[in-house]
Amino acid sequence: MRKGAHIMEHVVLALDSRAIGGIETHVLVLGQALLNAGVRTTILRLADHGPHPMDDQARNIGLPVRVLTRERASLPQWLKVNHATLLHTHGYKAGILGRLTGPRHRLPVVSTFHNGDRGTGKLAAYTALDRFTSRWSSNIAVSAEISASLPRTATVIDNFVAMPPCPGNPGRKIGFVGRLSQEKGPDHFLELAQRHADMPFIMFGDGPMYAETRASAPGNVEVVGSVPGMADRWTDLGLLVMPSRQEGLPMAALEAMSHGVPVAAFGVGGLPGLVEDGVTGYLAEPGDVHELSGRLATHMNASEDTRRKMRMNARARIMEGYSAQARLGDVLAVYRAAMDR
Repeated sequence: MRKGAHIMEHVVLALDSRAIGGIETHVLVLGQALLNAGVRTTILRLADHGPHPMDDQARNIGLPVRVLTRERASLPQWLKVNHATLLHTHGYKAGILGRLTGPRHRLPVVSTFHNGDRGTGKLAAYTALDRFTSRWSSNIAVSAEISASLPRTATVIDNFVAMPPCPGNPGRKIGFVGRLSQEKGPDHFLELAQRHADMPFIMFGDGPMYAETRASAPGNVEVVGSVPGMADRWTDLGLLVMPSRQEGLPMAALEAMSHGVPVAAFGVGGLPGLVEDGVTGYLAEPGDVHELSGRLATHMNASEDTRRKMRMNARARIMEGYSAQARLGDVLAVYRAAMDR
């Protein structure tokens, strides 16, 4: 494709997905922002893993969703037939496939790197290949930490969310929202619940530690499992806890704060840049459950006026720096630079 060609004709957001998580939420928010900016946009899921809640959410906002394995075409063929002008991949499977087939589809490829966890076993091998092939795409990283792990410079653009209406009265529950896996620290969350047995805790998410988490959860913890989305659930929460061992910039934290739910977290990944201790939430040293427990106690014992101010500060933080309106221009600048490579 010639340099300077118009890129706004058809942007394809590609990913491989089985459920709703941080990446899927980001793709939906980005897709809606692109549509609102007048850019024709399609979500392309690589494989059919059965009914997917993302599809209905996308269609509700007028965002087309296609599934590559239903199309009887390779990725390069599909992109050509559908007159794509730029491919934006999310997750290692879409990233690797998009870059390796690049000589055939001849489109600029932009890849967003959402996760700093290198994984183990087969996942570690795929992650290594994802990072190695990142030399062949224009890249976005959701934190400086992730950018530093890549072999070529990536543009750091924080995750962003759509701003919801002003919330009503907050709930009382202390929440965990995320994948139930080692790096997200669900075991730390259960330890916090044991330390605060008089408070209601709730967990949303699925993953390899689901059965273990459910079996070991104390009586004050409700383990809900996977839900199609959190839009109707944020009002249940008074505080979101992110006890992660590793992070990029979690969408759950951004969504929570946009709904006026403060975040208490370990200072890992992009969280220290998002959460201002005592202003928009609480930060503790990575892995220090005792300190994070103290932050929870501080929040519980705070006056209603103090908590109200924190809720307002959390929303303002997202509006100013992490809303789709604030960050879409940065993404479009990467698109334009990719077209000129």
